[in-house]
Amino acid sequence: MPSISELTMYPIKSCAGIALTEAVITASGLSYAGVCDREWMLVDESGLFLTQREYPRMACLRITIAGDTLRVDTDAMATLSILLKANADAQKITVQIWETEVIADDAGEEAAIWFSQALGTRCRLVRFSPQAQRYANTKWTGDTLAPTRFADGYPLLLIAQASLEDLNRRAIAQGRQAVPMNRFRPNIVIDGVEAFEEDYAASYLLKNGIQLRPVKPCPRCPIPAVDQLTGEVGASPVDILQSYRANPIVDGEITFGMNVILEQGAGLVLRVGDEVEMPIAF
Repeated sequence: MPSISELTMYPIKSCAGIALTEAVITASGLSYAGVCDREWMLVDESGLFLTQREYPRMACLRITIAGDTLRVDTDAMATLSILLKANADAQKITVQIWETEVIADDAGEEAAIWFSQALGTRCRLVRFSPQAQRYANTKWTGDTLAPTRFADGYPLLLIAQASLEDLNRRAIAQGRQAVPMNRFRPNIVIDGVEAFEEDYAASYLLKNGIQLRPVKPCPRCPIPAVDQLTGEVGASPVDILQSYRANPIVDGEITFGMNVILEQGAGLVLRVGDEVEMPIAF
């Protein structure tokens, strides 16, 4: 029986993730201890979002949740603590993520100075505003309005462990090193299925009533070339995927993993070890 083998949440877009043993599932992604996936984001002085594509060192910004604070660490800098309680007096600013503009809450000068020093570029930390609305592309979600915060486009990304193992077998056969799953930054990893079987799932069903629906294969960007522990850029595993993972569904882009939305079960808990029924779409 397929089961969940990993759960990961990324509180600040493109920074390090937090490995979880359980998480609350919401329509806009995973939530844990009152913190939501991609609830925060870094932006430049014009409000444009920053990612590891341009600033690979973001991978080295480590996140922990401690009581009522979100803590951020990186080498040779003091820990930054961010209060989780929403600041009603926060300045509202317009930020841009891809083609979308949304209202966000500025996290203040202390955070701006800390992140600017950490990345060596002027930037600010923002939080998805309670008044903001952003939805996944209905070309792929159909009649379902799937809310998302600062994720690239969809609230959840799911990958099968066997798909990574298939990639790594090919890498080793070419004299290259295997890569860990964190290069692809999924929220959910499932085990007990064949390589790339997640591509053909009609849905993912859990016994507690959670129902997830895959909606779009995930096109891969340059981020998998970034070592998520060191922030160093090396050979990209996407180069290997190019030989067999061009997907006509997305105009020949190289895909790995499935973007997923919640169909049923908001507020319920996902746990590592939960069994997943995965009917295939015919």
